[in-house]
Amino acid sequence: MKLFTIGYGGRTKEELLALLKANGVRMVVDVRLRPDRASMGIWVKAKTVDKGIEQWLGEAGIGYRSLVELGNLFLEFPDWQARYGRLLESAGDLLTERLAGIPEPLCLLCAEERVAECHRQQVAEYLARHAGAEVEHLE
Repeated sequence: MKLFTIGYGGRTKEELLALLKANGVRMVVDVRLRPDRASMGIWVKAKTVDKGIEQWLGEAGIGYRSLVELGNLFLEFPDWQARYGRLLESAGDLLTERLAGIPEPLCLLCAEERVAECHRQQVAEYLARHAGAEVEHLE
């Protein structure tokens, strides 16, 4: 599995699209817990596919899938990284099973700009260990 990760924080839509296209990403997998509540409208998962992030990714020829089960439930805790890691280790196979069959290369998307400050890094590391994913973080 070829897997990229990216955060949209601090980026324009055009910058994000350029990175995705340069790396041949076919599908963006949104790992935000509440993609319907993005603070900026272009990043929101709208109720219909003709609006928001799903619409403009589709226009660029990139698929979109939201997997809220991979969202960070523990963001408000000071030890969120340890808690999220424990969740992945105990239920990661269930949490990641809907990734099977998604066209590759795919890219995990979250809001946080830096991967070291985001749970998408933990998801990617889990997939590298348990599914043999080849991971590259786009920063």
